[in-house]
Amino acid sequence: MNKLQTKSAVLPKENAALPYMWMIVILSWSAVVVMSSLYVTVPLLPLFADVFGKTPAEAALPGSIFSLGFAAGCLVYGRLSDRLGRKQVIAAGLLALMVISLCLGSASQYSVLVTLRLFQGLAAATFSPVALAYAVDMFPAEKRVTAIGFISTGFLVAGISGQVFSMVVSEHLGWHRVFLMLGVLYALTFLIVLFFLPKAPAAQGRVHIFAAFSQLGTVLRSYPLWLSYAVAFVLLMSFVSMYTVLGSYLGGPEFGLNSTQMLYVRSAGIIGMLVSPFAGKLAQKLGVQLILRAALALSILSLALMGMVHSLVAIIVLSVCFVSGIALSVPSLIAIVGQLGGSARAIAVSLYTFILFAGTSLAPMLSIRLMGKGGNQTATFLLLAAVLSVGFIAALFIRRKQNHALKRSV
Repeated sequence: MNKLQTKSAVLPKENAALPYMWMIVILSWSAVVVMSSLYVTVPLLPLFADVFGKTPAEAALPGSIFSLGFAAGCLVYGRLSDRLGRKQVIAAGLLALMVISLCLGSASQYSVLVTLRLFQGLAAATFSPVALAYAVDMFPAEKRVTAIGFISTGFLVAGISGQVFSMVVSEHLGWHRVFLMLGVLYALTFLIVLFFLPKAPAAQGRVHIFAAFSQLGTVLRSYPLWLSYAVAFVLLMSFVSMYTVLGSYLGGPEFGLNSTQMLYVRSAGIIGMLVSPFAGKLAQKLGVQLILRAALALSILSLALMGMVHSLVAIIVLSVCFVSGIALSVPSLIAIVGQLGGSARAIAVSLYTFILFAGTSLAPMLSIRLMGKGGNQTATFLLLAAVLSVGFIAALFIRRKQNHALKRSV
């Protein structure tokens, strides 16, 4: 641990439990609100195509460009927070999100919408890596894993809540109000963070923001890390693609679900997210690599079966199983990358985040392309399962000799 981390967790012992609990609540809430902005455009693709006269592939651009901006921002904001302070960067990002989201709410041209989504992604990236670094600084070792688990769960829950929020608001108030209401939520969250989130240890004024990139060569020479990045690339790509395809499938002639019914189906996925905080304990007992492989296998099998069954109940159950696999895979993969990164852990995790969301940026276009090539939902879900299988195969070849060290590190 560096000097910054040595100063961490200086809360009064007699009142420590309450501040730690509130920090987890604030960070988890912020994670859900911030990351929801990534997913709000998933249900809006048909609407964008109609309103702006775009093809389905062109209508997916606002979602893809957000992910690219987010991925790029994750490479620098963690290091920037070393210099400026964790809380300051998080608060500034929320303020920027508020302004950009309100501007999105009044956008009337497609080019303006796409440009603002890029800036929104860049602003949203101030939270994810910085919040995790804040948790490392502020929580003692025995509470740190729990805190990071809840923050990671917030990131995952946003994948469902963002879609549900978007569907409800756009149906009753129009798509512009989705972004206007997000702006209000960001304003509220900014005030909560500003006045109630405890101040992190003093910022390191002499930190060189791009110094960590000097270790990039070490990371790029690591074969196990490249395998881990292959898993990361397809992980959230498959998650976003599944819900894009599922919306088209259930709204089609076979099921004909209306928007309210689709809302219930998407909401059910939150059940699958509830396993994420338990990933650390499972990994301690079974090994983090085994958990990653089993979780990926569960998601792949669920995807493959979703196109084969014709019962709505079965599809909902399989979607929950798929989400459970993703929810276990994300924290497991973070643990593996952190361990394999060694002394270059900071840039290894930053590059992991970049690749994770670079894959997400391709998800809307991938799902549309697969639906076009597959011709039917069975083929489309099988193709998505094949894409995720690339990550499973990569996970099988991550060096086995690292397993015991990884198990101890979780």
